[in-house]
Amino acid sequence: MVLRPGTSDAWTVEERDFPTNRGGLCQKGWTAAELLGHSDRLLTPLICDRRDAPLRAASWEEALDRITAAIVRARDRYGRDAVGVFGGGSLTNEKAYLLGKFARVALGTSQIDYNGRFCMSSAAAAALKAFGIDRGLPFPLADIPRAETVLLIGSNLAETMPPVMQYFQQQKERGGALIVVDPRATLTSAAATLHLQITPGTDAALANGLLYIAMKQGYTDTAFIAERTADFDLARQVASSYWPARVERITGISERALQHAAKLLGEAATAMILTARGPEQQSHGVNNVLAFINLALALGKAGRPYCGYGCLTGQGNGQGGREHGQKADQLPGYRRLDNPADRAHVAKVWGVAEADLPAPGRSAYEMLDTLGTDGGVRALLVFGSNLVVSAPRAGHIEKRLDALDFLMVSDFFLSETAERADVVLPSAQWAEEEGTMTNLEGRVILRQRAMAPPAGVRTDLEMLAALGGRLGHGSKFPSEPEAAFEELRRASA
Repeated sequence: MVLRPGTSDAWTVEERDFPTNRGGLCQKGWTAAELLGHSDRLLTPLICDRRDAPLRAASWEEALDRITAAIVRARDRYGRDAVGVFGGGSLTNEKAYLLGKFARVALGTSQIDYNGRFCMSSAAAAALKAFGIDRGLPFPLADIPRAETVLLIGSNLAETMPPVMQYFQQQKERGGALIVVDPRATLTSAAATLHLQITPGTDAALANGLLYIAMKQGYTDTAFIAERTADFDLARQVASSYWPARVERITGISERALQHAAKLLGEAATAMILTARGPEQQSHGVNNVLAFINLALALGKAGRPYCGYGCLTGQGNGQGGREHGQKADQLPGYRRLDNPADRAHVAKVWGVAEADLPAPGRSAYEMLDTLGTDGGVRALLVFGSNLVVSAPRAGHIEKRLDALDFLMVSDFFLSETAERADVVLPSAQWAEEEGTMTNLEGRVILRQRAMAPPAGVRTDLEMLAALGGRLGHGSKFPSEPEAAFEELRRASA
């Protein structure tokens, strides 16, 4: 999209032709400019002198000194893992990268994760198990209209990602079939060839039931299975207990609809299976996604044009945000903290000893569950996330946040989490800083700066550089996005 000056010093957003959205914007995109000059915008750091006192305005020097003192105090008293970092899928690639580096080098802590664990982690884990790589879509959105059948599980794209819906409409216009799995009747299901109105929490049974029918009807690609997959017998054994009548009782989807869906997938020359938050945000989300991946592989619908399994990434930088170091067990470029060669490579780029890098830490909810406890995080730094609203068991997380010795939040509004903080830092918004984002197709997109941040506001990179300097690592944290990007290239090469 394009940001242009409007009337009365306001800004407006206009569509721009781009390969992904082709000029389309969602409601968040159309209204994004309204936040830039909002009257509630934070324009100065805020400090709470004591827990029962209100936040007050402070200088950057006072705020940064307060944060540094809290970090040092927590590390000296409880150890390095007493300091935690929580990031977000909305951060640019450069921010996500430096946040991970900041945690492991400047803080020396293993306790870092991000809010993408609450949405994408199940699909990421399943894709790593099945394919050895976590990639949202293995094909561009423009391929979708060329698929004869698309199975979409747990997404209401028409309302949540409207610019993407045009590809599914084109697929139907070309004579393709769209199967939508959703317990609700939605705008997306209304556009479907077949709506499978599933009982919530029964996604794996559906996938295994479709595989059962595919095996019985001869839809499976035996040559592909033999040449390109492993352990199909295990999947066959599981699916063999999911005959249509049983799956109907479990899922609430009629045998007739199950047979119809299996036929549409099995007889199609090209087909795609796409999951979203519906099957993923469950206690067995990884198994749910793996079951649908098994179905795609058994049909031979992977690694071929206009075919494949894909995951629809939700957050603005949902893909890039999890690739470059915010995850508890991961270094930039999908390198792993428990892999000696990966550790050695990144340590060399960072100019530190491999032995000084921490081990893998706790994942997001596990870390949040320890806040303020013995052996848990005592001082937490939050960038790009509103935990009080977005974390599971929000009431419990509120209590854990209140149990912290210290909480810092970087945000551009006083969020529900920021209201609980000891220090709040006002950060720049999307139009006020340069950076790159990686979209669901894997495109790395340059987001150019349209204006300078308001006086008193700094970017997250500038905050990390300032804190890194106070902690004795100033030269290791560039404040300019391009310098951070060049370093990210080396670390992820």
